[in-house]
This record gives sequence, C-alpha cells and structure tokens, in this order.
Amino acid sequence: MEASVVWNGNMSFTGTANSGFTVELDADTGVGGDNGGFRPMELIAMGLVGCTAMDVISIMKKKRQDVTRFEVKTHLEQAEQHPKVFTKAVIEYIFYGRNLDPAAAERSIELSEKRYCPAQGMLNQVMPIELKYTLIEESE
Repeated sequence: MEASVVWNGNMSFTGTANSGFTVELDADTGVGGDNGGFRPMELIAMGLVGCTAMDVISIMKKKRQDVTRFEVKTHLEQAEQHPKVFTKAVIEYIFYGRNLDPAAAERSIELSEKRYCPAQGMLNQVMPIELKYTLIEESE
C-alpha cells in the first residue's frame, strides 16, 4: 500500500492512497490550522471502525441475518502527554433488523477481531479494545 499527502499551506494537506480517492487533513485553528479537514488520528479511528464494520456486515450477510441498518461507533482514550497515542478503545456494534441471532452477531464480531480486520489486529497489540453490541428488533 502506498499513501501520500501534499501540503496546501498552513496545516492543510490533501491525502491520497492506492484507491485514488482524496481526503482533506487539517488541524484546529488553535495550532495553526484552518479547521478544514480530518485530523490524522480521526482517520486512524475511522479506519478501525470502518475495517471491522465491513467485516461484520459481510459475515452477517453470509449468515443470512436480516440486518436493515448497522452502525459501528468507537470511543478512544488518548494519553495526555505527547505523542498522545490511543490508550484504550471501546467499539460498539449496533444492529437493527428482524429476528437477529445474538450468536451470529457475536461470531461475526469475533471473526473480525481475531481473523479479518488488520486495523483491529494491529491496534489490539498496543492497547486494550473492548467490544460490545446491541441488537434492535425492527418491525416489518
């Protein structure tokens, strides 16, 4: 994988990677930025929830679960001192659907954590990650 950023002035950068899509990065105005894009650590957090979300929904579909809506949230704690690394994460999977099987949700989450999601596999090596889920039954 290749990735790069190009400086746009102040603390603004445009990032791109193999897919060819771009993303704007910036910093808070208090540290010289224009507040015009994602913070780099936000992208790491997004990568984590995006990676596991894609795994889990793919597995749930293969298990023929009737998921109508799906959300993955994370709360990450950071060290107070620089480099302000992430020190703990909680990932919450929220499934909406009909007749969802808790065992299918648990197994999908487990497979993502232990086998498929490289972001989670990497970050698990440097901080604890707590996983939890909620199933919300929707009517027809």
